[in-house]
Amino acid sequence: MSAQTQRPRITAPQITARKGQDPIICLTAYDAPTAAILDAHCDLILVGDSVGMVVHGLTTTVGVTLEMMILHGQAVMRGAKRALVVVDLPFGSYEDSPETAFRNASRVMMETGCQAVKIESGSYAAETIAYLVERGIPVMSHVGLRPQSMNVLGGFRARGRTKSVAKEIVDNAIAADKAGSFAVVVEGVSEDLANKVTKAVSIPTIGIGASAQCDGQILVTPDMLGLFDRVPKFVKKYANLNDDIEAAVQSYAQEVTNRTFPSDANTYKFTK
Repeated sequence: MSAQTQRPRITAPQITARKGQDPIICLTAYDAPTAAILDAHCDLILVGDSVGMVVHGLTTTVGVTLEMMILHGQAVMRGAKRALVVVDLPFGSYEDSPETAFRNASRVMMETGCQAVKIESGSYAAETIAYLVERGIPVMSHVGLRPQSMNVLGGFRARGRTKSVAKEIVDNAIAADKAGSFAVVVEGVSEDLANKVTKAVSIPTIGIGASAQCDGQILVTPDMLGLFDRVPKFVKKYANLNDDIEAAVQSYAQEVTNRTFPSDANTYKFTK
């Protein structure tokens, strides 16, 4: 497809304009081939710091570095041509000060070519969001269950069970909205609280484990494809690639063992 006929890439303002309209379709990607597959079906692709857990085998997202996010962001941008690509700012790269956040966010955007960044939005975040947006960096916020704060929160568990915490989540979303975020991820909250957040802000809410009350949904792609036996309770597996991959590997291993695997040099050519 030529540059003249290629569909234009979705922008952050276009995502914001979807508030209350057709649901926004989002998934995560960490590599070019997956991004290329998702691109035709997703409005937004998130290069999530979940890469630390689902690709690198870490137990939390806390150990993810800026360099890791840039590397995977570059790969995704090679595969995605239409969807808005958002890259997570990892733990420790933005909390210190707005200036630090801008330095790292601008590096991510310049080195990957992505269109926006995402930060987990506690009470400290509004000033940072406003600082980034004023300087040309679109920001997607994240409230509710915040994986980077799991050591403080006590693990991966639903948030907003008490009135005070529920109010804090709504307040954080409102603050992120007023600071200039173009959308906000709402993770791990009840349907009632998701509805309250969605109604309280003028920007789209993107739910993950937060019911259909949000303006869009996002899942970690390896989870929904069934690459892992254990996934969060809210995740529906739309495939079972774990079993499929294991079966394929077993078939390959059997052919190699039986010396029936095609290995002649004359067969070395790419198929369409």
